[in-house]
Amino acid sequence: MTADSKKTEVRHRDTLAVRAAVEPSQYGENSEALYLTSGYVQPSAAAAAARFAGDEEGFTYGRYGNPTVASFEQRLAALEGAEACISTASGMSAILMMCMGLLKAGDHVICSHSMFGSTIKLIGSDLAKFGVESTFVPQTDALAWKAAIQPNTKLLFAETPTNPLTDVCDIRALADIAHNAGALLALDNCFATPALQRPMEFGADIVMHSGTKYLDGQGRVMAGALCASQELVTKTFLPVLKSGGMTLAPFNAWVVLKGLETLDIRMQAQSARALALAQWLQNHPGVARVHYPGLSSHPQHALAMAQQSNCGGAVLSFEVRAGDADEGRARAFHVLDSLQTLSLSTNLGDTKTLCAHPASTSHGRLTEAQRQTAGVVQGLVRVAVGLEHLSDIQTDLDRGLSRF
Repeated sequence: MTADSKKTEVRHRDTLAVRAAVEPSQYGENSEALYLTSGYVQPSAAAAAARFAGDEEGFTYGRYGNPTVASFEQRLAALEGAEACISTASGMSAILMMCMGLLKAGDHVICSHSMFGSTIKLIGSDLAKFGVESTFVPQTDALAWKAAIQPNTKLLFAETPTNPLTDVCDIRALADIAHNAGALLALDNCFATPALQRPMEFGADIVMHSGTKYLDGQGRVMAGALCASQELVTKTFLPVLKSGGMTLAPFNAWVVLKGLETLDIRMQAQSARALALAQWLQNHPGVARVHYPGLSSHPQHALAMAQQSNCGGAVLSFEVRAGDADEGRARAFHVLDSLQTLSLSTNLGDTKTLCAHPASTSHGRLTEAQRQTAGVVQGLVRVAVGLEHLSDIQTDLDRGLSRF
């Protein structure tokens, strides 16, 4: 769960994306091996005891670690510029592990109103049953984050850009607020990925990933991860993984590991298409508003360009032109039901363009008041832009939009 010391001499992310991994086996394989095993034969009883106690390096049991999983963790840690990484079965299980490791009854966490719907549900409702307090604040208002600090605040958790409105927070400002209060800052980096944004360079303590998204890149498997200091990974998160069992399967780890090799070129190509599509949608008569950090009209455009390597990412959302919420929902559904090439799917990060209606899917478990606070209106459509030709993407969306 640490970056391989033999690989740390390499600094360029393009190289780390294809080279950072555990050492090859005695067979000298060039493509990282897939180790499908639940157990490991120990050289001696004394070695087994030392390894289970954590006094000696070595794999002991599939729930605790695996060489293929370790390769994925080393590679992602290297790309994020982190000391270590620990992986999980999904992005939400990574958030659960983080919260279970850092928080106890009576502790307080601050989150953005604009977080992913399941994250709001987990922290605001599920963890509340166990005495964890939470406050949700506007994503872009640093003063609101600071005002929400309490003596028992242990964690600030933000997502930037957010899902689905692509709001961008000032990572460095939030890091300063957290550290001045003796708390940690965690950042969900799913939309930007380390190809476009490295939150630790701006002071974040923990970077969370849903590997299901762009790290895999082709919609094949589920995975999650936390990148952090070696101490946090070893002493705080690993014990939760061992007892909680949020373990990433070796096959899924191998798929995402190989996905990381093409992460940079995919993100650049898909982001270029997303910018062109956002510009086209911005001028479409059927569209009321486009949310995309790469547009100069985006409220946090300058901040996004500074934090995201001058790139807006591959996800955008737009609001259909409508008179009220009911009409907005009906028109958004019409756009989605008119698709013939693009996919109606709530996932994102695929090479195929995926379109969704957040208010009834990813944010469907929230109350209408919570959705309104988050800005997830009924007429909103999210588009995770893939690698199809731009004109084909435009034609498919125009099929529904041109009716308004």
